[in-house]
Amino acid sequence: MQKKTWALAGLLLAKIVLQFLLVRPVYELHRDEYLHLDQGRHLSWGYISVPPVTSWFSALIRFFGNSEFLVRLVPALFGAFTLYLVWKMVEEIKGGLFACLLASLTLLFSIHLRINMLYQPNSFDVFFWTQTYFVLFKYIKTQKPAWLYALGVTVAFGFLSKYNILFLTAGLFPALLLTEHRRIFATKHLYFAVFIALLIVSPNLYWQYENHFPTVAQLHELAQSQLVNVNRMDFLKDQVLFFLSGIFVVAAAFIGLIFYPPFRPYRFVVISFLVAMGLFLYFKAKNYYTVGLYPVLLPFGAVYLERLFSIGWRRTLRPISIGLLLILSIPFLWLSFPINNPAHYANHPQPYKKVGALRWEDGKDHQLPQDYADMLGWKELAQKTDSVYRQLADKEHTLVLCDNYGQAGAINYYSAFPDIRAVSFNADYINWMPLDKRIMNVILVKSSDDSDPERNKEKPLFRQVTHQGEIENLYARERGTRIDLLEGALTDIRPLLQQEINSRKTAP
Repeated sequence: MQKKTWALAGLLLAKIVLQFLLVRPVYELHRDEYLHLDQGRHLSWGYISVPPVTSWFSALIRFFGNSEFLVRLVPALFGAFTLYLVWKMVEEIKGGLFACLLASLTLLFSIHLRINMLYQPNSFDVFFWTQTYFVLFKYIKTQKPAWLYALGVTVAFGFLSKYNILFLTAGLFPALLLTEHRRIFATKHLYFAVFIALLIVSPNLYWQYENHFPTVAQLHELAQSQLVNVNRMDFLKDQVLFFLSGIFVVAAAFIGLIFYPPFRPYRFVVISFLVAMGLFLYFKAKNYYTVGLYPVLLPFGAVYLERLFSIGWRRTLRPISIGLLLILSIPFLWLSFPINNPAHYANHPQPYKKVGALRWEDGKDHQLPQDYADMLGWKELAQKTDSVYRQLADKEHTLVLCDNYGQAGAINYYSAFPDIRAVSFNADYINWMPLDKRIMNVILVKSSDDSDPERNKEKPLFRQVTHQGEIENLYARERGTRIDLLEGALTDIRPLLQQEINSRKTAP
């Protein structure tokens, strides 16, 4: 028992440490992280982009200093919590130390290591998916109603982390209905648990109603701008790549769940996986939306292999399988994490292009993986914006207006001026536009690909317009982003800003 405890502690520590070691210091935070951090300044029961749980952690991060270390620590901890649940699920199905190690290492050296690299709702999402299965296992084993209430609370907080968990519930409903566990629908405690879950999520649902369901509009826009570029064959190929180093464990999970008699009570896991995966395929979802489906498979694959490798010479396959997993993880780490300088990826694109790492959400290949390009140039942007802001005598009536949420969030995070408050007509910033005071100056941050001539319509409204600089980082996605200073407003521009806000909010 003590050996297992020390092994678990070592794996949890390794998980957290790796999340820091695998990101080269040249890379900054990711564009999405800045938005999530700014949500901590504007606590609410809902946001255009995500449910509220991320904002709660952002407020805590801000309270404890708002350092990059804390930003990276939170997803690392939730990754460690997920690993802990996988270990405990192995124990639930009577697995030994080898099975615990095999399942945990498979999870450790998989796409989940990449997911936990960034402060995004995905880390919370995967944790709550895994916990949903864990509490279901506990209920199936004990039949204690308390686990059904735990299930309701888990799904509720999963919903408040990311709406993606609806795909899991859509998979679990027919899975339970088609197996001997259908009797769960005959117990009143399930419906009490559903009622509690609805109570927990009701403030967010009310927020969606009050704001005319902006998340639905965002999903519609996402489907038109990004999901249309999703290739279903590439989607399936990526599922294999996500667990390439431990793919034999995932395969063993399906074999064991279907054919191994002791796993019969858990066969609903396979049905829920197939239904949810089918829904993701139908809706042409992004490849990583599925990652919450896999942690529950690993305990079954590991325990099944442990039983297969338990007699005679086959016991030698135990260390061989772990060694194989560790060896295969080396190219995975090399190809999947920003451990090299940006110039390396630009000068040696072929290995990354072969595995699709250079393909962005626009469906085209670029010189760096999109996530890496989204982690560059932000400090430069904030410093150059600060240099403009610093020279202004009237800072109180100066607005920093950006083209996108990454620009606004990065300026707010890295700026030396706590009161700078950059905003955008993009994402949640549209609700945070400061219109309580007249605006005399605007620092305008414009993306380099913004060729719309209407973007210059604000210039006649100011006494003087000067170009102040642009992002010069060769590898940043924001390369070429311009910083212009518009001084001396000739009229009150707040009605025009409000008109633009209303137009964006009512756009189909």
